[in-house]
Amino acid sequence: MSGARMSGRDAIVALHAARGARDVVITTMAPARDWMTLPQQPLDLVFVPSAMGHATSIGLGIALAQPERRAIVCNGDGSMLMNLGSLASITGAGASNLVLLVFENGVYEVTGGQRTAGTHVDFAGLARAAGFASVFELSKLEDWTARIGDVLAARGPVFAVLKVEPAAGVPGPKSPGPARERARRLMDALRG
Repeated sequence: MSGARMSGRDAIVALHAARGARDVVITTMAPARDWMTLPQQPLDLVFVPSAMGHATSIGLGIALAQPERRAIVCNGDGSMLMNLGSLASITGAGASNLVLLVFENGVYEVTGGQRTAGTHVDFAGLARAAGFASVFELSKLEDWTARIGDVLAARGPVFAVLKVEPAAGVPGPKSPGPARERARRLMDALRG
C-alpha cells in the first residue's frame, strides 16, 4: 500500500464526529474494530461477529424501513467483494437515504492480511455501473475531512471508496456483547 492512503482509524474518527444524531451507523470488520473504540450511540450497530458481506443488506433494510433516517454502512473491501450484488439491490430499491463507505485496504485485515481480489477491482466504477446517484473516491485524510459533509449530504444512494492503509498486527474486532441484546437495543432506538 502506498503512503498516499489514510489511516482507517482516522477516517472512522472523522465519520464519528460528522454523523448526525438520527443516523444509523452499521460497521463491520476493521471499521467495526475502530468504531468500537469511540463513544457508542443507541443507533450504532457494530455487526461483529458478522456474516461477511451482509452489512450492506442490513443497511438497505434499515434505510427502507426508516426512510426519515440516514443509514451509513462502513464496509471493508473484502466484505464488499462478498456481496457485490447488494449494489444493484440498493439502487434498485431506491434507497436514497443510504451511504455506503467502503474502506479499501487491499487485504482481509481481520483474518491475517491476505490480499483481496479487490486490488484489481474498480469499486467506484462498479457503484456507478450499479446506478449509485453519487460516487466519491478519497485517499487522503485531509480530503476526507474536508468533504465528509458533502459525501453525507449528497443525493443518494451514496457510495464512497476510502483508500486506507491496512493496520498490520492489529487484532480483529471482538463481539461487543450478545447479538440478541444489541439487536433489541437498536430496535428500541429506531422506534424512539
